[in-house]
Amino acid sequence: MKTRSLVSALTAAAIALTLAGCSSSSAGSDDGTLRVVASTDVYGDIATTIGGDAVHVISLMTDPAQDPHSFEASAQNQLAVSKADVVIENGGGYDDYMQTLVKGAKNNDVKVLNVVDLSGKKAVGGELNEHVWYDFPTVSTFAGALADALGAADPSKKATFEKNAAAFTEKLSALEATEADLKASYAGEGVAITEPVPLYLLDAIGLVNKTPEKFSAAIEEETDVSPVVLKDTLQLFSGHEVKLLAYNEQTTGAETEKVLAAAKAAGIPVVPVTETLPAGTHYIEWMRGNLDAVKDALAK
Repeated sequence: MKTRSLVSALTAAAIALTLAGCSSSSAGSDDGTLRVVASTDVYGDIATTIGGDAVHVISLMTDPAQDPHSFEASAQNQLAVSKADVVIENGGGYDDYMQTLVKGAKNNDVKVLNVVDLSGKKAVGGELNEHVWYDFPTVSTFAGALADALGAADPSKKATFEKNAAAFTEKLSALEATEADLKASYAGEGVAITEPVPLYLLDAIGLVNKTPEKFSAAIEEETDVSPVVLKDTLQLFSGHEVKLLAYNEQTTGAETEKVLAAAKAAGIPVVPVTETLPAGTHYIEWMRGNLDAVKDALAK
């Protein structure tokens, strides 16, 4: 699990000065729309889908080319949280800066949704896979909680939020049906990963992660991979022990590039994955694309 630092000392000072210049803040926008601040554009996109024109959404992490591990919040982010009706954080150590922003905002009326908490997932073996947006049941639970939060903030639109959430979860159910179909054909097949980003999706299909745990942990924590662990990982491809490599395009380095090269050299299909939305896509189509890519890789 990778924790994200909030800000450098200079940025923290800038935030303090920004808030000092605001004697008070009130949630809600001038035009009556609800203000939602999400830690990533994944949750921001879902909030827009459920809230529609009744919400104004600000997502903090939005760049698909950025390593999310290096994200630093800004004074502008802090100000947005201070005016928010609803704040969405992933939790589980993924975006700890959100808690710092919420505490610093002194916005007593804000509703904070922590998606890991909503999921009910616990650490396995002392480690929690915090990438819960790849787990469709969790996302469905979050969608319902978000509709409730928005409905509480604006009761006049509660029915609309609930209708939008129901339509969204119906599409999630279709994705789960695809997972079940793939599981019927490919359960037990081995796969490799560079990081545990897509593991919930792969697990739902019944695929077996054969990557040495020390390898993916080192990549996620940005520490060196030992030669022995790297050798064991590379042998997964030369020995054709896996059907695909799920490769996190947003966190790369010398070791992951060696793994990528080994997979390509062995003719093992590579499935690119990301932690934030690819440009120009929405959550459902993004996940549909991920499932299609996994399906194509498994069929080879």
